[in-house]
Amino acid sequence: MENAKATNAQYSQSYYAHTTIEGLSVPDDAVSFLTLGDWGRNGHFYQKHVAKWLDIASYQLDAEFIATTGDNFYDNGVGSIDDPYWLSSYENIYHQPHLFIDWYPVLGNHDYRGNWQAQIDYSTKSRRWEMPAQYYSKTLKLDDGSSALLLFIDTSPLNPDYAGEAKYQEAYSQGTSEQLAWINAMLAKEQYTWKVVIGHHPLYSSGKRYGKTEAIKDVLEPIFHKHGVNLYVAGHEHDLQHNQLPGDDLVHVVSGGGSEVRPVGNYDFTQFAKSTGGFVSVSVTAKNIFLNYIDHNGKTIYTHTMNKASKASSTTTTQDQ
Repeated sequence: MENAKATNAQYSQSYYAHTTIEGLSVPDDAVSFLTLGDWGRNGHFYQKHVAKWLDIASYQLDAEFIATTGDNFYDNGVGSIDDPYWLSSYENIYHQPHLFIDWYPVLGNHDYRGNWQAQIDYSTKSRRWEMPAQYYSKTLKLDDGSSALLLFIDTSPLNPDYAGEAKYQEAYSQGTSEQLAWINAMLAKEQYTWKVVIGHHPLYSSGKRYGKTEAIKDVLEPIFHKHGVNLYVAGHEHDLQHNQLPGDDLVHVVSGGGSEVRPVGNYDFTQFAKSTGGFVSVSVTAKNIFLNYIDHNGKTIYTHTMNKASKASSTTTTQDQ
């Protein structure tokens, strides 16, 4: 038995030594987490490939947790905490050793087509699935004693585009006042070095929904600007994007490459967009946020660094883009 354990340990060390994501490096004092969106498809499309490299990134970055940007189960969510999709789309796909860290999900519109409450209730069944409510917060403690605020929000009830869509009436009919009051109250707190919001619907899109995000943008963008939000991470679009208006410090990330992909374009706010499976890692220090975009082949295809002190930033895109 001891020999078997030693052999397994040697194999593990060898595997992670030789299976790496080139160019994925952040300061030792950074607190890292991974963002994954639009993923639950029973292993189809790029889901298994992305899962492999998600594990590698978690190992390389010593990731604290994984945040989902919604649409966790296609096409119609889950039926209960015992739905087979929990095994076929989650447990049996993300089974690698470094994916057994906490997962902090948000709900997407497809999750509302099923039993969305079951995704909250699954937290009582799974050690790693941590979803206490439809919207909630988390604080990251940084090495210098400062902290970053993370808000996990539920954008479907906030999206006016769903007012007339029958399949999303259960979501939209919940109203906006209570959640918006909570978002405003949380973001009004001034003790945080960074403010990061994670939701499903993007405010800007370089993908399929270009020009169709005005409704949710009009709800959330004024709040984000009012309270100095630094980073908004969304999904909904099946690709990877960095969108940012000229002269605006608010960085918009789309991390929706968990499985299926769609075409992207290039617009005045597009800093980077690629139709690819993959995910985005977020590494936070007191002075910087480092964003690494990793595709389903395990390549770092884009990086962006946010600088707190000078508000300067830097980006790197690989040559094949």
